[in-house]
Amino acid sequence: MRLVVARCSVDYAGRLTAHLPLATRTLMVKRDGSVLIHSDGGSYKPLNWMSPPCVIDVTHPDDDLAATGVIELWRVTNTKTTDMLVISLFEIHHDSTHELGDDPGLIKDGVEAHLQRLSSEQIGIYGEGFSLIRREYPTAIGPVDILARDATNSVVAIEIKRRGDIDGVEQLTRYLELLNRDPTLAPVSGIFAAQEIKPQARTLAEDRGIRCVVLDLEELRGSESDQDRLF
Repeated sequence: MRLVVARCSVDYAGRLTAHLPLATRTLMVKRDGSVLIHSDGGSYKPLNWMSPPCVIDVTHPDDDLAATGVIELWRVTNTKTTDMLVISLFEIHHDSTHELGDDPGLIKDGVEAHLQRLSSEQIGIYGEGFSLIRREYPTAIGPVDILARDATNSVVAIEIKRRGDIDGVEQLTRYLELLNRDPTLAPVSGIFAAQEIKPQARTLAEDRGIRCVVLDLEELRGSESDQDRLF
């Protein structure tokens, strides 16, 4: 992983446009090719990012840009969508590269792991006609808890939490944005499932077209036991 702390401005062009004015930020370039831009706040969520597959073209600015103080220009282009992230560096405070090795992945707590396993085995709790594609569906930004198909054969991404809050909705939103870039999966809808969903999280989810499902662990365990009975 390469970490660069720099004063920079950022412009994104794709399905929408976005601009980050000049400020000091951390730029992360990961081994998988993804680029993430972080500020000193906002929890774990990057201000902007580009998911792989993408290419990074680092160049020196032309005379006009150099006159404004730009010392280096990064053009990060997604090779599937042609979306582009242009990072203009004005001053570099730190630049280092670190070999992190292979990561074993996120190990969920016991309750979330049980909710995921049991609800995937009883996938019909999410809707009539649902079928399981797989658990822990891998993406460039982490595994989706459950990927399924609904009765219309459309793909559904399901994020499972013990307690559902706004951060969980944001996490699922990022998964959906990435999955919907894949033409073999799109359109992908989302379900936010938890034992308890906070009102603010439910409001945000529904505003983004994400369906909320409240899970009862004991009921799922009971259904599992019923399925194991011969009589």
